[in-house]
Amino acid sequence: MEETAVLLTVQDGIATITLNRPAAMNSLNQELTTDLAAALAAVRRDPAVRVAVLTGNGKAFCAGGDLNYLAGLDTPAACRDFISQAGANVESILNLEKPVIAMVNGVAAGAGFNIALACDVVFCASTAKFAQSFSKVGLVPDCGGLFLLPRLVGLHKAKELMFTADLIDATQALALGLVNQVVEPADLADATYKFARRLAAGAPLALGMIKKMVNRSDSLDLPSVLACEADLQTICMQTADYREGVTAFKEKRAPRFTGK
Repeated sequence: MEETAVLLTVQDGIATITLNRPAAMNSLNQELTTDLAAALAAVRRDPAVRVAVLTGNGKAFCAGGDLNYLAGLDTPAACRDFISQAGANVESILNLEKPVIAMVNGVAAGAGFNIALACDVVFCASTAKFAQSFSKVGLVPDCGGLFLLPRLVGLHKAKELMFTADLIDATQALALGLVNQVVEPADLADATYKFARRLAAGAPLALGMIKKMVNRSDSLDLPSVLACEADLQTICMQTADYREGVTAFKEKRAPRFTGK
Protein backbone atom coordinates (compact mmCIF):
# COMPACT_ATOMS: atom_id res chain seq x y z
CA MET A 1 0.00 0.00 0.00
CA GLU A 2 1.33 3.43 -0.93
CA GLU A 3 2.28 5.68 1.96
CA THR A 4 0.37 8.89 2.55
CA ALA A 5 1.88 12.23 1.58
CA VAL A 6 2.20 13.22 5.26
CA LEU A 7 3.19 10.88 8.08
CA LEU A 8 2.15 11.43 11.70
CA THR A 9 3.62 9.69 14.73
CA VAL A 10 3.29 10.49 18.44
CA GLN A 11 5.71 9.45 21.15
CA ASP A 12 6.25 10.79 24.68
CA GLY A 13 4.08 13.84 24.09
CA ILE A 14 5.86 14.79 20.84
CA ALA A 15 4.07 14.57 17.50
CA THR A 16 6.24 14.25 14.39
CA ILE A 17 4.65 15.47 11.16
CA THR A 18 6.72 14.39 8.15
CA LEU A 19 6.11 15.71 4.64
CA ASN A 20 6.44 12.54 2.62
CA ARG A 21 6.91 13.17 -1.10
CA PRO A 22 10.70 12.80 -1.19
CA ALA A 23 10.89 12.14 -4.94
CA ALA A 24 9.20 15.53 -5.49
CA MET A 25 11.21 17.27 -2.75
CA ASN A 26 8.05 17.32 -0.61
CA SER A 27 6.50 19.91 -2.89
CA LEU A 28 2.86 20.81 -2.33
CA ASN A 29 0.12 19.13 -4.30
CA GLN A 30 -3.48 18.44 -3.33
CA GLU A 31 -2.69 15.19 -1.51
CA LEU A 32 0.08 16.66 0.63
CA THR A 33 -1.96 19.76 1.41
CA THR A 34 -5.00 17.72 2.45
CA ASP A 35 -2.92 15.26 4.48
CA LEU A 36 -1.08 18.08 6.26
CA ALA A 37 -4.41 19.64 7.25
CA ALA A 38 -5.54 16.30 8.67
CA ALA A 39 -2.28 15.83 10.60
CA LEU A 40 -2.48 19.30 12.12
CA ALA A 41 -6.10 18.72 13.11
CA ALA A 42 -5.14 15.43 14.77
CA VAL A 43 -2.36 17.15 16.72
CA ARG A 44 -4.75 19.86 17.85
CA ARG A 45 -7.31 17.31 19.10
CA ASP A 46 -4.89 14.96 20.87
CA PRO A 47 -4.46 15.97 24.53
CA ALA A 48 -1.40 13.70 24.78
CA VAL A 49 0.51 15.89 22.32
CA ARG A 50 2.45 18.70 23.99
CA VAL A 51 4.66 19.77 21.06
CA ALA A 52 4.94 19.03 17.33
CA VAL A 53 7.98 18.66 15.09
CA LEU A 54 7.46 19.36 11.38
CA THR A 55 10.04 18.00 8.94
CA GLY A 56 10.52 16.52 5.48
CA ASN A 57 11.42 13.05 4.29
CA GLY A 58 14.51 12.78 2.10
CA LYS A 59 16.81 15.59 1.03
CA ALA A 60 14.35 18.47 1.22
CA PHE A 61 12.14 20.08 3.85
CA CYS A 62 9.72 21.38 1.22
CA ALA A 63 10.52 22.83 -2.20
CA GLY A 64 7.28 24.81 -2.39
CA GLY A 65 4.43 24.25 -4.78
CA ASP A 66 4.61 21.31 -7.19
CA LEU A 67 4.85 23.13 -10.51
CA ASN A 68 3.56 20.11 -12.44
CA TYR A 69 0.50 20.00 -10.22
CA LEU A 70 0.01 23.78 -10.38
CA ALA A 71 0.12 23.64 -14.19
CA GLY A 72 -2.95 21.40 -14.10
CA LEU A 73 -5.06 23.93 -12.20
CA ASP A 74 -6.87 25.17 -15.27
CA THR A 75 -9.39 27.63 -13.84
CA PRO A 76 -9.04 30.66 -11.57
CA ALA A 77 -11.38 28.98 -9.09
CA ALA A 78 -9.17 25.88 -8.92
CA CYS A 79 -6.06 28.04 -8.40
CA ARG A 80 -7.65 30.07 -5.65
CA ASP A 81 -9.05 27.02 -3.89
CA PHE A 82 -5.68 25.26 -3.75
CA ILE A 83 -3.71 28.32 -2.63
CA SER A 84 -6.35 29.01 0.04
CA GLN A 85 -6.09 25.44 1.32
CA ALA A 86 -2.30 25.67 1.49
CA GLY A 87 -2.56 28.98 3.33
CA ALA A 88 -5.05 27.50 5.79
CA ASN A 89 -2.37 25.05 6.91
CA VAL A 90 -0.09 27.95 7.82
CA GLU A 91 -2.95 29.52 9.76
CA SER A 92 -3.46 26.20 11.56
CA ILE A 93 0.22 26.10 12.58
CA LEU A 94 0.06 29.67 13.86
CA ASN A 95 -3.21 29.11 15.74
CA LEU A 96 -2.29 25.74 17.22
CA GLU A 97 -1.96 26.32 20.97
CA LYS A 98 1.00 23.95 21.14
CA PRO A 99 4.59 24.74 20.12
CA VAL A 100 5.57 23.66 16.62
CA ILE A 101 9.26 23.16 15.79
CA ALA A 102 10.39 23.15 12.16
CA MET A 103 13.23 20.67 11.65
CA VAL A 104 14.56 21.88 8.30
CA ASN A 105 16.61 19.02 6.93
CA GLY A 106 17.22 20.45 3.45
CA VAL A 107 15.97 23.04 1.01
CA ALA A 108 12.99 25.15 2.10
CA ALA A 109 11.85 27.12 -0.92
CA GLY A 110 8.76 29.09 -1.80
CA ALA A 111 5.80 27.91 0.25
CA GLY A 112 8.15 25.52 2.07
CA PHE A 113 10.16 28.49 3.35
CA ASN A 114 6.99 30.14 4.60
CA ILE A 115 5.67 26.99 6.27
CA ALA A 116 8.94 26.87 8.23
CA LEU A 117 8.53 30.55 9.17
CA ALA A 118 5.05 29.81 10.52
CA CYS A 119 6.53 27.44 13.08
CA ASP A 120 7.42 28.72 16.53
CA VAL A 121 11.05 27.58 16.53
CA VAL A 122 13.25 26.58 13.58
CA PHE A 123 16.17 24.17 13.77
CA CYS A 124 18.00 23.59 10.51
CA ALA A 125 20.85 21.55 9.12
CA SER A 126 24.01 23.45 8.23
CA THR A 127 23.41 22.30 4.65
CA ALA A 128 19.89 23.73 4.45
CA LYS A 129 19.05 26.40 1.89
CA PHE A 130 16.21 28.90 1.84
CA ALA A 131 14.63 30.89 -0.99
CA GLN A 132 11.56 33.01 -1.64
CA SER A 133 11.57 31.50 -5.10
CA PHE A 134 8.18 32.74 -6.30
CA SER A 135 9.28 35.62 -8.55
CA LYS A 136 11.44 33.26 -10.62
CA VAL A 137 8.26 31.73 -12.00
CA GLY A 138 6.17 34.90 -12.06
CA LEU A 139 4.35 34.37 -8.77
CA VAL A 140 3.96 36.26 -5.49
CA PRO A 141 4.73 34.72 -2.09
CA ASP A 142 1.95 32.69 -0.55
CA CYS A 143 1.43 30.52 2.55
CA GLY A 144 1.73 33.63 4.70
CA GLY A 145 5.08 34.81 3.38
CA LEU A 146 3.89 38.36 2.78
CA PHE A 147 2.82 38.50 6.44
CA LEU A 148 5.59 36.54 8.14
CA LEU A 149 8.83 37.50 6.43
CA PRO A 150 8.64 41.32 6.87
CA ARG A 151 7.97 40.82 10.58
CA LEU A 152 11.10 38.73 10.93
CA VAL A 153 13.62 40.59 8.78
CA GLY A 154 12.09 44.04 8.18
CA LEU A 155 10.55 45.53 5.07
CA HIS A 156 13.68 46.20 3.04
CA LYS A 157 15.28 42.79 3.50
CA ALA A 158 11.97 41.04 2.93
CA LYS A 159 11.51 42.88 -0.35
CA GLU A 160 15.07 42.02 -1.41
CA LEU A 161 14.57 38.31 -0.72
CA MET A 162 11.19 38.31 -2.48
CA PHE A 163 12.24 40.45 -5.47
CA THR A 164 15.43 38.53 -6.20
CA ALA A 165 14.45 34.98 -5.12
CA ASP A 166 18.09 34.59 -4.05
CA LEU A 167 19.09 31.38 -2.30
CA ILE A 168 20.50 31.92 1.20
CA ASP A 169 22.35 29.38 3.31
CA ALA A 170 21.84 28.36 6.92
CA THR A 171 24.44 30.80 8.25
CA GLN A 172 22.72 33.73 6.52
CA ALA A 173 19.32 32.51 7.75
CA LEU A 174 20.63 32.44 11.32
CA ALA A 175 22.08 35.95 11.01
CA LEU A 176 18.72 37.23 9.74
CA GLY A 177 16.83 35.64 12.62
CA LEU A 178 14.97 33.23 10.35
CA VAL A 179 16.16 30.16 12.27
CA ASN A 180 16.97 29.54 15.93
CA GLN A 181 19.77 27.01 15.63
CA VAL A 182 22.01 25.60 12.89
CA VAL A 183 23.16 22.04 13.48
CA GLU A 184 25.31 19.60 11.56
CA PRO A 185 23.06 17.25 9.54
CA ALA A 186 24.00 14.17 11.54
CA ASP A 187 23.06 15.95 14.79
CA LEU A 188 19.87 17.68 13.62
CA ALA A 189 17.34 15.15 14.89
CA ASP A 190 19.05 14.76 18.28
CA ALA A 191 19.22 18.53 18.82
CA THR A 192 15.63 19.09 17.69
CA TYR A 193 14.12 16.35 19.82
CA LYS A 194 16.18 17.34 22.85
CA PHE A 195 14.57 20.78 22.60
CA ALA A 196 11.16 19.26 21.89
CA ARG A 197 11.42 17.19 25.07
CA ARG A 198 12.13 20.37 27.05
CA LEU A 199 8.96 21.95 25.68
CA ALA A 200 6.94 18.77 26.18
CA ALA A 201 7.89 18.89 29.87
CA GLY A 202 6.72 22.50 30.14
CA ALA A 203 3.36 23.83 31.30
CA PRO A 204 1.07 23.31 28.28
CA LEU A 205 -1.56 25.90 29.18
CA ALA A 206 1.04 28.59 29.75
CA LEU A 207 2.98 27.76 26.57
CA GLY A 208 -0.22 27.85 24.51
CA MET A 209 -1.16 31.25 25.93
CA ILE A 210 2.35 32.61 25.34
CA LYS A 211 2.25 31.50 21.69
CA LYS A 212 -1.19 32.99 21.12
CA MET A 213 -0.31 36.35 22.64
CA VAL A 214 3.12 36.72 21.04
CA ASN A 215 1.59 35.98 17.63
CA ARG A 216 -0.96 38.75 18.24
CA SER A 217 1.43 41.26 19.81
CA ASP A 218 2.11 43.24 16.62
CA SER A 219 -1.56 44.13 16.32
CA LEU A 220 -2.05 45.29 19.93
CA ASP A 221 -1.05 48.42 21.79
CA LEU A 222 0.56 48.33 25.24
CA PRO A 223 -2.64 48.89 27.26
CA SER A 224 -4.31 46.02 25.39
CA VAL A 225 -1.34 43.73 26.03
CA LEU A 226 -1.28 44.64 29.72
CA ALA A 227 -5.01 43.89 29.99
CA CYS A 228 -4.53 40.52 28.27
CA GLU A 229 -1.61 39.73 30.57
CA ALA A 230 -3.76 40.42 33.61
CA ASP A 231 -6.55 38.18 32.28
CA LEU A 232 -4.27 35.30 31.28
CA GLN A 233 -2.16 35.45 34.43
CA THR A 234 -5.30 35.31 36.53
CA ILE A 235 -6.38 32.18 34.66
CA CYS A 236 -2.95 30.58 35.04
CA MET A 237 -2.86 31.28 38.77
CA GLN A 238 -5.99 29.14 39.24
CA THR A 239 -4.44 26.07 37.61
CA ALA A 240 -2.96 22.91 39.08
CA ASP A 241 0.12 23.52 36.92
CA TYR A 242 0.79 26.81 38.68
CA ARG A 243 0.46 25.16 42.08
CA GLU A 244 2.75 22.34 40.97
CA GLY A 245 5.30 24.79 39.59
CA VAL A 246 5.46 26.72 42.87
CA THR A 247 5.66 23.52 44.91
CA ALA A 248 8.41 22.11 42.70
CA PHE A 249 10.36 25.37 42.99
CA LYS A 250 10.16 25.25 46.78
CA GLU A 251 11.13 21.56 46.83
CA LYS A 252 13.98 22.16 44.37
CA ARG A 253 12.80 19.54 41.88
CA ALA A 254 11.58 19.46 38.30
CA PRO A 255 7.86 20.22 38.01
CA ARG A 256 5.43 17.61 36.66
CA PHE A 257 2.89 19.58 34.65
CA THR A 258 -0.40 17.98 33.64
CA GLY A 259 -2.04 20.72 31.58
CA LYS A 260 -4.74 21.30 34.19
